[in-house]
Amino acid sequence: MLKFHFAGIFMIDICATNHAEVNCCCKERGFYMEKLNGEALRTIDEIVARHKNQAGPCIEMLHEVQNELGYIPFEAMEKIAEATGSSAAEVYGVVMFYAQFTTEPKGKHVINVCLGTACYVKGAQQLIDRVEKLTGAKVNRTSEDGLFSLDATRCLGACGLAPVCIIDGKYFGNALASSDFTNEIRRIVREEKKAGAKA
Repeated sequence: MLKFHFAGIFMIDICATNHAEVNCCCKERGFYMEKLNGEALRTIDEIVARHKNQAGPCIEMLHEVQNELGYIPFEAMEKIAEATGSSAAEVYGVVMFYAQFTTEPKGKHVINVCLGTACYVKGAQQLIDRVEKLTGAKVNRTSEDGLFSLDATRCLGACGLAPVCIIDGKYFGNALASSDFTNEIRRIVREEKKAGAKA
């Protein structure tokens, strides 16, 4: 086990074994990360090399890795730590601190449902239930088919339009009363099924 300490407040253990081993404990403990392919590793190396000698590059590198790969794998955190003279635990702490970073691959389509006070009071939980039913994705998880990720988020800054949701970067206000939000999800599901049938 590798033990990471964060500011003396909390600690996590990450298995130091080869994660391909059957006996690896990381997956059941939520720290399992798939082995990256060569292309993903090259992408990470290019990003690190581009920002290596800049002041305060950690967050920039993390943003770029997530933009390119869709998430931040542990291997990227190790490479960023090495390039910035930090520990992997410090980089992991940054990833866990900022809500926009994720260590799990996202679905092809990302749906955000605001759970801020205004949205919650106006029915955000009903929206989450509806999205779960339409997509098969649970809150803060990705559907088994890899098509949808459902993320519960805090205030999206559009309280006057509550409840607010985002599908692939497109905002939907008054999403409970309007059928636009539900229709957009149904349209995506139809298109994905059609594309899957052609493949």
